[in-house]
Amino acid sequence: MRVVFMGTPEFSVPCLARLLADGYEVVGVFTQPDKPKGRGNQVTPPPVKVFALEHGVPVFQPRSMRDGEAMQILRQLQPELVVVTAFGKILPQEVLEFPKYGCINIHASLLPRYRGAAPIQWAVLNGETVSGVTSMQMDVGLDTGDMLLQRETAIDEDMTAGELHDVLSVLGAEVLSETLAALQSGTLHPEKQDDALSNYAPMLTKEMSRIDFTKPAAAVHDHIRGLSPWPTASLVADGKTLKVHRSARCADAGGLPGEVMESGRRLVISCGDGRCVELLTVQAEGKKAMTAADYLRGNPLPKGTILNS
Repeated sequence: MRVVFMGTPEFSVPCLARLLADGYEVVGVFTQPDKPKGRGNQVTPPPVKVFALEHGVPVFQPRSMRDGEAMQILRQLQPELVVVTAFGKILPQEVLEFPKYGCINIHASLLPRYRGAAPIQWAVLNGETVSGVTSMQMDVGLDTGDMLLQRETAIDEDMTAGELHDVLSVLGAEVLSETLAALQSGTLHPEKQDDALSNYAPMLTKEMSRIDFTKPAAAVHDHIRGLSPWPTASLVADGKTLKVHRSARCADAGGLPGEVMESGRRLVISCGDGRCVELLTVQAEGKKAMTAADYLRGNPLPKGTILNS
């Protein structure tokens, strides 16, 4: 089967690798244009582009899917199927209808929940205990197409969004392989989504970073792990921003929201419900991430200090 793959970030790479390993004829890869990255703003290719070129697959980076360039490329490639995984661009009807088998998307949630750009992060932010991957026959809506296959995975209470990302990336490749095998054998059974059960998962922003210690401890913990590794939760201590990469819920008795209850070998902060979170990994401005204990050796926070004040 002739396949065009569309994807951009690291999440997409296992799906492309699985297509090649399963013996599909990947005739081209569409990915986002190279972009400046890092402190030096060095122009960097997307991970999918790097992987594709390493494996001899032609790469195309149209700036738009609607100006005719993408369709011209597809007409030259003549794919029977387009597979999309975290591509980052909306496909117009003309593209969706061009391949014999249409376009199949691998989406990192148990649809219809968490449609949108950041389903992994919002599942963690909202304290979900289960997530998964859905393969979907794409239509013109935002993640609204018919569901094909789903696979679940548990979300541990201390799992960060970054860790869930890695689990779902591998699971997505497995779901893709199973979906295409079923497509070829004629055993797929598409299922309509119930729009009433959907949640929108918008892109994250840096403005979401500040921790609100007036919220319950569980919500504060979910906020910290849901924003890890980006944009990273943060607080203000001694007038300076302190990023928080990892935390844990704990049994310590609380005081006022944001109050430092223990500061030494542990950094324990009170939350709005009288329970506490322990900050495990933090990062001061201009410094590398470190354990809270290491941070406190050079930056003491006396008990009773109110953070974010």
